[in-house]
Amino acid sequence: MKKQYLLVCMLAGIVQFANAQFSLDGEFRPRTEYRHGFGTLIPDAADAGFGISTRIRLNAGYATESYKFYLSLQDVMVWGENRQILPYDQNNSFAVFEAWGELALGSGFSTKLGRQIISYDDERIFGGLDWAQQARNHDAALIQYRKDKFMLDVALAFSQDYSDPTGFRSASTVYNTTGFFTYKTMQYAYLKQSWENLSGSLLLLNNGFQKFEVDGVTPDGVNSLQTLGTHLDYKKGSFGVAANAFIQTGDQIKGAYLLGLDFSYKASPKVGLGAGIEIISGNDPTSTKNESFFPLYGTNHKFNGFMDYFYVGNHANTVGLFDVHVSANFTFSETSSLMIKALNFSGEQELASGEKSLGTEVDLVYTKKFKGYSLVLGYSHMFAADGMYELKGVTEANASDTQNWAWAMLVVKPKFLN
Repeated sequence: MKKQYLLVCMLAGIVQFANAQFSLDGEFRPRTEYRHGFGTLIPDAADAGFGISTRIRLNAGYATESYKFYLSLQDVMVWGENRQILPYDQNNSFAVFEAWGELALGSGFSTKLGRQIISYDDERIFGGLDWAQQARNHDAALIQYRKDKFMLDVALAFSQDYSDPTGFRSASTVYNTTGFFTYKTMQYAYLKQSWENLSGSLLLLNNGFQKFEVDGVTPDGVNSLQTLGTHLDYKKGSFGVAANAFIQTGDQIKGAYLLGLDFSYKASPKVGLGAGIEIISGNDPTSTKNESFFPLYGTNHKFNGFMDYFYVGNHANTVGLFDVHVSANFTFSETSSLMIKALNFSGEQELASGEKSLGTEVDLVYTKKFKGYSLVLGYSHMFAADGMYELKGVTEANASDTQNWAWAMLVVKPKFLN
Protein backbone atom coordinates (compact mmCIF):
# COMPACT_ATOMS: atom_id res chain seq x y z
CA MET A 1 0.00 0.00 0.00
CA LYS A 2 2.86 2.34 0.86
CA LYS A 3 4.51 1.60 -2.50
CA GLN A 4 1.26 2.33 -4.34
CA TYR A 5 0.85 5.60 -2.44
CA LEU A 6 4.44 6.59 -3.23
CA LEU A 7 3.91 5.75 -6.92
CA VAL A 8 0.76 7.89 -7.05
CA CYS A 9 2.62 10.81 -5.46
CA MET A 10 5.47 10.47 -7.94
CA LEU A 11 3.07 10.37 -10.88
CA ALA A 12 1.23 13.41 -9.55
CA GLY A 13 4.51 15.26 -9.22
CA ILE A 14 5.54 14.34 -12.76
CA VAL A 15 2.18 15.50 -14.13
CA GLN A 16 2.45 18.79 -12.21
CA PHE A 17 6.02 19.34 -13.39
CA ALA A 18 5.05 18.52 -16.98
CA ASN A 19 2.38 21.23 -16.86
CA ALA A 20 4.84 23.78 -15.48
CA GLN A 21 8.07 25.35 -16.65
CA PHE A 22 11.19 25.32 -14.50
CA SER A 23 14.41 27.14 -15.33
CA LEU A 24 17.75 27.39 -13.58
CA ASP A 25 20.51 29.61 -14.91
CA GLY A 26 23.40 31.69 -13.68
CA GLU A 27 25.82 34.48 -14.44
CA PHE A 28 29.55 34.94 -13.91
CA ARG A 29 30.71 38.48 -14.77
CA PRO A 30 34.20 39.63 -13.77
CA ARG A 31 35.19 43.16 -14.81
CA THR A 32 38.64 44.74 -14.70
CA GLU A 33 38.78 48.54 -14.58
CA TYR A 34 41.55 51.12 -14.95
CA ARG A 35 40.22 54.40 -13.56
CA HIS A 36 42.08 57.62 -14.25
CA GLY A 37 39.31 60.18 -14.17
CA PHE A 38 36.21 58.00 -13.99
CA GLY A 39 33.32 59.86 -12.31
CA THR A 40 35.31 63.05 -11.73
CA LEU A 41 38.56 64.73 -12.73
CA ILE A 42 41.64 63.14 -11.21
CA PRO A 43 44.35 65.44 -9.80
CA ASP A 44 47.76 65.32 -11.42
CA ALA A 45 49.41 63.92 -8.27
CA ALA A 46 46.85 61.13 -7.74
CA ASP A 47 47.49 57.54 -8.78
CA ALA A 48 45.11 55.76 -11.13
CA GLY A 49 42.73 53.25 -9.65
CA PHE A 50 42.80 49.59 -10.70
CA GLY A 51 40.65 46.71 -9.55
CA ILE A 52 38.63 43.65 -10.49
CA SER A 53 35.05 43.04 -9.38
CA THR A 54 32.90 40.00 -10.05
CA ARG A 55 29.14 39.57 -10.09
CA ILE A 56 27.76 36.08 -9.68
CA ARG A 57 24.08 35.16 -9.86
CA LEU A 58 21.99 32.04 -9.54
CA ASN A 59 18.48 32.42 -10.95
CA ALA A 60 15.54 30.02 -10.59
CA GLY A 61 12.14 30.41 -12.21
CA TYR A 62 8.96 28.34 -11.98
CA ALA A 63 5.81 29.00 -14.00
CA THR A 64 2.37 27.43 -14.18
CA GLU A 65 -0.87 28.61 -15.76
CA SER A 66 -1.94 30.34 -12.56
CA TYR A 67 1.29 31.79 -11.16
CA LYS A 68 4.99 32.45 -11.68
CA PHE A 69 7.82 32.48 -9.14
CA TYR A 70 11.31 33.86 -9.59
CA LEU A 71 14.36 33.94 -7.30
CA SER A 72 17.75 35.52 -8.02
CA LEU A 73 20.67 35.24 -5.58
CA GLN A 74 23.59 37.61 -6.10
CA ASP A 75 27.02 38.36 -4.73
CA VAL A 76 29.41 41.13 -5.79
CA MET A 77 33.04 40.55 -4.91
CA VAL A 78 36.16 42.67 -5.32
CA TRP A 79 39.27 40.59 -5.79
CA GLY A 80 41.42 40.61 -2.67
CA GLU A 81 38.97 42.50 -0.44
CA ASN A 82 38.91 39.58 2.03
CA ARG A 83 42.12 38.76 3.79
CA GLN A 84 43.23 35.13 3.72
CA ILE A 85 41.22 32.57 5.76
CA LEU A 86 38.70 35.21 6.85
CA PRO A 87 35.65 33.23 8.07
CA TYR A 88 33.08 35.69 6.65
CA ASP A 89 32.44 37.91 3.64
CA GLN A 90 33.98 41.26 4.54
CA ASN A 91 31.82 43.40 2.25
CA ASN A 92 28.59 41.58 3.19
CA SER A 93 27.38 41.84 -0.41
CA PHE A 94 25.51 38.53 -0.73
CA ALA A 95 21.83 39.33 -1.22
CA VAL A 96 18.51 38.23 -2.64
CA PHE A 97 18.46 40.40 -5.76
CA GLU A 98 14.99 39.31 -6.94
CA ALA A 99 12.23 37.37 -5.23
CA TRP A 100 8.75 37.79 -6.62
CA GLY A 101 5.53 35.98 -7.36
CA GLU A 102 3.14 36.82 -10.17
CA LEU A 103 -0.47 35.67 -9.96
CA ALA A 104 -2.75 35.43 -12.99
CA LEU A 105 -6.07 37.15 -12.24
CA GLY A 106 -7.79 36.50 -15.56
CA SER A 107 -9.02 38.74 -18.41
CA GLY A 108 -5.52 40.14 -18.97
CA PHE A 109 -4.94 41.11 -15.32
CA SER A 110 -2.13 39.89 -13.06
CA THR A 111 -0.35 41.01 -9.93
CA LYS A 112 3.39 40.92 -9.29
CA LEU A 113 4.56 41.12 -5.67
CA GLY A 114 8.03 41.27 -4.13
CA ARG A 115 11.57 42.32 -4.97
CA GLN A 116 11.87 42.93 -8.68
CA ILE A 117 13.44 44.92 -11.50
CA ILE A 118 11.26 47.77 -12.75
CA SER A 119 12.29 48.85 -16.23
CA TYR A 120 10.40 50.73 -18.95
CA ASP A 121 11.14 52.09 -22.43
CA ASP A 122 14.74 53.27 -22.81
CA GLU A 123 15.26 53.12 -18.99
CA ARG A 124 15.46 56.91 -18.63
CA ILE A 125 13.33 57.07 -15.45
CA PHE A 126 13.00 53.38 -14.49
CA GLY A 127 15.79 50.95 -15.34
CA GLY A 128 17.52 47.82 -14.13
CA LEU A 129 20.97 49.51 -14.01
CA ASP A 130 22.55 46.28 -15.20
CA TRP A 131 25.93 47.94 -15.85
CA ALA A 132 26.47 48.37 -12.11
CA GLN A 133 27.55 45.05 -10.64
CA GLN A 134 24.94 45.36 -7.86
CA ALA A 135 22.22 46.56 -10.31
CA ARG A 136 18.91 48.06 -9.09
CA ASN A 137 15.72 46.52 -7.70
CA HIS A 138 12.52 47.61 -5.96
CA ASP A 139 10.33 46.03 -3.29
CA ALA A 140 6.92 46.74 -4.80
CA ALA A 141 3.43 45.49 -5.59
CA LEU A 142 2.15 45.81 -9.16
CA ILE A 143 -1.24 45.36 -10.77
CA GLN A 144 -0.70 44.63 -14.47
CA TYR A 145 -3.04 44.61 -17.46
CA ARG A 146 -2.11 43.38 -20.93
CA LYS A 147 -4.34 43.26 -24.00
CA ASP A 148 -3.12 43.14 -27.59
CA LYS A 149 -0.61 46.03 -27.87
CA PHE A 150 -1.75 47.90 -24.77
CA MET A 151 -0.26 47.62 -21.28
CA LEU A 152 -1.00 49.24 -17.94
CA ASP A 153 0.97 48.93 -14.70
CA VAL A 154 -0.12 50.43 -11.38
CA ALA A 155 2.40 50.05 -8.54
CA LEU A 156 2.79 50.77 -4.85
CA ALA A 157 5.91 50.63 -2.68
CA PHE A 158 6.66 51.41 0.96
CA SER A 159 10.11 51.45 2.56
CA GLN A 160 10.46 50.63 6.25
CA ASP A 161 13.45 50.45 8.58
CA TYR A 162 12.71 47.48 10.84
CA SER A 163 15.73 48.25 13.02
CA ASP A 164 13.72 51.11 14.54
CA PRO A 165 10.76 49.51 16.34
CA THR A 166 9.44 52.81 17.73
CA GLY A 167 7.76 53.99 14.57
CA PHE A 168 7.55 53.95 10.83
CA ARG A 169 10.49 55.48 9.01
CA SER A 170 12.63 54.64 6.01
CA ALA A 171 16.28 53.77 6.27
CA SER A 172 17.35 56.78 4.22
CA THR A 173 17.55 60.45 5.07
CA VAL A 174 15.66 63.22 3.31
CA TYR A 175 15.53 63.44 -0.47
CA ASN A 176 19.04 64.40 -1.56
CA THR A 177 19.71 62.46 -4.79
CA THR A 178 23.24 61.56 -3.74
CA GLY A 179 22.83 58.16 -5.36
CA PHE A 180 22.24 56.36 -2.07
CA PHE A 181 18.79 57.70 -1.27
CA THR A 182 15.66 55.59 -1.22
CA TYR A 183 12.03 56.62 -1.20
CA LYS A 184 9.68 56.25 1.72
CA THR A 185 6.66 55.74 -0.52
CA MET A 186 6.15 55.30 -4.24
CA GLN A 187 3.06 55.15 -6.41
CA TYR A 188 2.95 55.19 -10.20
CA ALA A 189 0.85 54.39 -13.23
CA TYR A 190 2.51 53.43 -16.51
CA LEU A 191 0.55 53.12 -19.76
CA LYS A 192 1.87 52.08 -23.15
CA GLN A 193 0.23 51.63 -26.54
CA SER A 194 1.99 50.20 -29.57
CA TRP A 195 1.08 50.46 -33.25
CA GLU A 196 2.79 49.21 -36.39
CA ASN A 197 5.59 51.79 -36.47
CA LEU A 198 4.97 53.88 -33.35
CA SER A 199 4.78 53.29 -29.62
CA GLY A 200 4.00 55.79 -26.90
CA SER A 201 3.98 55.61 -23.12
CA LEU A 202 2.83 57.80 -20.25
CA LEU A 203 4.33 57.75 -16.73
CA LEU A 204 2.67 59.30 -13.67
CA LEU A 205 5.04 58.86 -10.70
CA ASN A 206 4.79 60.13 -7.13
CA ASN A 207 7.53 59.65 -4.52
CA GLY A 208 7.53 60.51 -0.84
CA PHE A 209 10.95 61.03 0.77
CA GLN A 210 11.32 60.86 4.54
CA LYS A 211 11.10 64.22 6.28
CA PHE A 212 12.31 64.82 9.84
CA GLU A 213 11.68 67.34 12.56
CA VAL A 214 14.33 69.96 13.37
CA ASP A 215 16.21 67.43 15.51
CA GLY A 216 17.00 65.47 12.35
CA VAL A 217 15.96 62.23 14.05
CA THR A 218 12.18 62.22 14.58
CA PRO A 219 10.20 61.28 11.43
CA ASP A 220 7.77 63.97 10.34
CA GLY A 221 5.93 62.93 7.19
CA VAL A 222 7.35 63.04 3.70
CA ASN A 223 8.49 65.46 1.03
CA SER A 224 6.60 64.66 -2.16
CA LEU A 225 8.07 64.65 -5.66
CA GLN A 226 6.00 64.11 -8.81
CA THR A 227 7.52 63.05 -12.14
CA LEU A 228 5.24 63.13 -15.19
CA GLY A 229 6.10 62.46 -18.80
CA THR A 230 6.10 60.47 -21.99
CA HIS A 231 8.38 58.38 -24.19
CA LEU A 232 7.74 58.06 -27.94
CA ASP A 233 9.44 55.65 -30.30
CA TYR A 234 9.01 55.59 -34.09
CA LYS A 235 10.70 53.14 -36.45
CA LYS A 236 10.17 52.61 -40.17
CA GLY A 237 12.60 50.93 -42.48
CA SER A 238 16.14 52.10 -41.74
CA PHE A 239 15.03 55.22 -39.87
CA GLY A 240 14.13 55.63 -36.20
CA VAL A 241 13.42 58.47 -33.79
CA ALA A 242 12.85 58.42 -30.03
CA ALA A 243 11.77 61.24 -27.73
CA ASN A 244 11.55 61.82 -23.98
CA ALA A 245 9.66 64.64 -22.26
CA PHE A 246 9.36 64.73 -18.45
CA ILE A 247 8.67 67.34 -15.79
CA GLN A 248 9.20 67.28 -12.02
CA THR A 249 7.48 69.23 -9.29
CA GLY A 250 6.94 68.82 -5.56
CA ASP A 251 7.60 70.16 -2.08
CA GLN A 252 11.25 70.99 -2.75
CA ILE A 253 11.37 71.40 -6.53
CA LYS A 254 9.40 73.37 -9.12
CA GLY A 255 9.45 73.50 -12.90
CA ALA A 256 12.20 70.95 -13.54
CA TYR A 257 12.24 69.19 -16.91
CA LEU A 258 14.05 66.71 -19.17
CA LEU A 259 13.76 66.78 -22.97
CA GLY A 260 15.50 64.31 -25.25
CA LEU A 261 15.44 63.55 -28.97
CA ASP A 262 17.45 60.80 -30.70
CA PHE A 263 17.65 59.79 -34.35
CA SER A 264 18.97 56.50 -35.71
CA TYR A 265 19.69 55.38 -39.25
CA LYS A 266 20.78 51.99 -40.57
CA ALA A 267 23.18 53.05 -43.33
CA SER A 268 23.87 49.42 -44.27
CA PRO A 269 23.43 45.97 -42.71
CA LYS A 270 26.74 46.53 -40.93
CA VAL A 271 26.66 50.25 -40.10
CA GLY A 272 24.24 52.06 -37.83
CA LEU A 273 24.38 55.80 -37.17
CA GLY A 274 22.86 57.90 -34.41
CA ALA A 275 22.57 61.51 -33.31
CA GLY A 276 20.69 63.21 -30.51
CA ILE A 277 20.29 65.94 -27.98
CA GLU A 278 19.20 65.99 -24.34
CA ILE A 279 18.42 68.99 -22.15
CA ILE A 280 18.12 68.52 -18.38
CA SER A 281 17.12 71.59 -16.39
CA GLY A 282 19.40 72.94 -13.70
CA ASN A 283 19.63 75.67 -11.09
CA ASP A 284 20.66 79.25 -11.59
CA PRO A 285 23.53 79.83 -9.09
CA THR A 286 22.13 83.31 -8.37
CA SER A 287 18.67 81.98 -7.43
CA THR A 288 17.37 80.06 -4.42
CA LYS A 289 14.83 78.16 -6.54
CA ASN A 290 15.37 74.43 -7.09
CA GLU A 291 14.59 73.74 -10.76
CA SER A 292 17.08 70.91 -11.22
CA PHE A 293 15.67 67.69 -12.72
CA PHE A 294 16.99 64.35 -11.47
CA PRO A 295 16.37 61.11 -13.46
CA LEU A 296 15.73 59.08 -10.27
CA TYR A 297 15.76 55.32 -11.00
CA GLY A 298 16.93 55.24 -14.60
CA THR A 299 19.95 53.45 -15.98
CA ASN A 300 21.85 56.73 -16.06
CA HIS A 301 25.10 55.07 -17.14
CA LYS A 302 23.77 54.62 -20.70
CA PHE A 303 23.06 58.36 -21.01
CA ASN A 304 25.39 61.39 -20.80
CA GLY A 305 28.65 59.47 -21.17
CA PHE A 306 29.93 56.16 -19.85
CA MET A 307 32.44 57.89 -17.55
CA ASP A 308 29.52 58.77 -15.23
CA TYR A 309 30.28 62.46 -14.72
CA PHE A 310 26.56 63.30 -14.54
CA TYR A 311 23.59 61.94 -12.55
CA VAL A 312 25.31 58.79 -11.29
CA GLY A 313 25.31 59.67 -7.59
CA ASN A 314 26.37 63.19 -8.56
CA HIS A 315 25.37 66.41 -10.35
CA ALA A 316 22.17 66.81 -8.31
CA ASN A 317 20.78 70.30 -7.72
CA THR A 318 23.39 71.94 -9.91
CA VAL A 319 23.50 73.63 -13.36
CA GLY A 320 21.79 70.84 -15.32
CA LEU A 321 23.05 69.54 -18.64
CA PHE A 322 22.95 70.22 -22.37
CA ASP A 323 24.16 67.06 -24.13
CA VAL A 324 24.70 66.78 -27.90
CA HIS A 325 25.90 63.38 -29.11
CA VAL A 326 26.62 61.32 -32.23
CA SER A 327 27.36 57.60 -32.51
CA ALA A 328 28.22 54.83 -34.95
CA ASN A 329 27.82 51.07 -34.58
CA PHE A 330 29.88 48.77 -36.79
CA THR A 331 29.04 45.07 -37.12
CA PHE A 332 32.12 43.23 -38.32
CA SER A 333 30.59 39.76 -38.19
CA GLU A 334 27.88 37.77 -36.44
CA THR A 335 30.10 37.69 -33.36
CA SER A 336 31.88 41.05 -33.21
CA SER A 337 30.89 44.72 -33.18
CA LEU A 338 32.22 48.16 -32.26
CA MET A 339 30.34 51.18 -30.90
CA ILE A 340 31.82 54.69 -31.02
CA LYS A 341 30.09 57.65 -29.39
CA ALA A 342 31.07 61.28 -28.93
CA LEU A 343 29.24 63.60 -26.52
CA ASN A 344 29.62 67.34 -26.00
CA PHE A 345 28.49 68.69 -22.61
CA SER A 346 27.44 72.13 -21.42
CA GLY A 347 25.51 73.33 -18.41
CA GLU A 348 21.84 74.12 -18.97
CA GLN A 349 22.51 77.09 -16.68
CA GLU A 350 25.70 79.10 -16.34
CA LEU A 351 28.18 78.34 -13.57
CA ALA A 352 29.04 81.05 -11.04
CA SER A 353 31.82 82.30 -13.34
CA GLY A 354 29.42 82.59 -16.28
CA GLU A 355 30.99 79.58 -18.00
CA LYS A 356 28.77 76.91 -19.57
CA SER A 357 31.07 74.61 -21.57
CA LEU A 358 31.96 71.41 -19.69
CA GLY A 359 33.81 69.26 -22.21
CA THR A 360 33.66 66.39 -24.67
CA GLU A 361 33.73 62.66 -24.01
CA VAL A 362 34.52 59.85 -26.45
CA ASP A 363 33.36 56.28 -25.67
CA LEU A 364 34.37 53.06 -27.45
CA VAL A 365 32.93 49.59 -26.74
CA TYR A 366 34.03 46.44 -28.56
CA THR A 367 32.04 43.21 -28.17
CA LYS A 368 33.18 39.74 -29.18
CA LYS A 369 30.91 36.72 -28.76
CA PHE A 370 32.22 33.22 -28.36
CA LYS A 371 30.43 29.93 -27.93
CA GLY A 372 28.76 30.22 -24.53
CA TYR A 373 30.33 33.48 -23.41
CA SER A 374 31.28 36.98 -24.55
CA LEU A 375 34.07 39.49 -24.01
CA VAL A 376 33.40 43.24 -23.85
CA LEU A 377 36.16 45.87 -23.95
CA GLY A 378 35.72 49.60 -23.35
CA TYR A 379 37.70 52.81 -23.42
CA SER A 380 36.54 56.36 -22.63
CA HIS A 381 38.35 59.69 -22.72
CA MET A 382 37.23 63.01 -21.25
CA PHE A 383 38.43 66.26 -22.82
CA ALA A 384 37.52 68.68 -20.04
CA ALA A 385 36.63 72.32 -20.68
CA ASP A 386 37.03 75.22 -18.26
CA GLY A 387 33.56 74.73 -16.83
CA MET A 388 34.30 71.11 -15.88
CA TYR A 389 37.17 72.15 -13.62
CA GLU A 390 34.91 74.67 -11.91
CA LEU A 391 32.05 72.17 -11.62
CA LYS A 392 34.21 69.43 -10.12
CA GLY A 393 36.19 71.76 -7.85
CA VAL A 394 39.57 70.92 -9.39
CA THR A 395 41.84 73.63 -10.80
CA GLU A 396 43.16 73.02 -14.29
CA ALA A 397 46.72 73.44 -13.04
CA ASN A 398 46.26 70.64 -10.49
CA ALA A 399 44.32 68.26 -12.76
CA SER A 400 45.94 65.52 -14.81
CA ASP A 401 46.36 66.24 -18.51
CA THR A 402 44.77 62.86 -19.29
CA GLN A 403 41.36 61.83 -17.98
CA ASN A 404 40.49 58.32 -19.15
CA TRP A 405 38.98 54.97 -18.19
CA ALA A 406 39.42 51.48 -19.61
CA TRP A 407 37.73 48.18 -18.79
CA ALA A 408 37.40 44.57 -19.85
CA MET A 409 34.45 42.36 -18.92
CA LEU A 410 33.82 38.65 -19.37
CA VAL A 411 30.15 37.54 -19.40
CA VAL A 412 29.24 33.88 -18.91
CA LYS A 413 25.56 32.94 -18.58
CA PRO A 414 25.17 29.17 -18.17
CA LYS A 415 21.73 27.59 -18.48
CA PHE A 416 21.58 24.59 -16.14
CA LEU A 417 17.94 23.61 -16.63
CA ASN A 418 15.21 24.87 -18.93
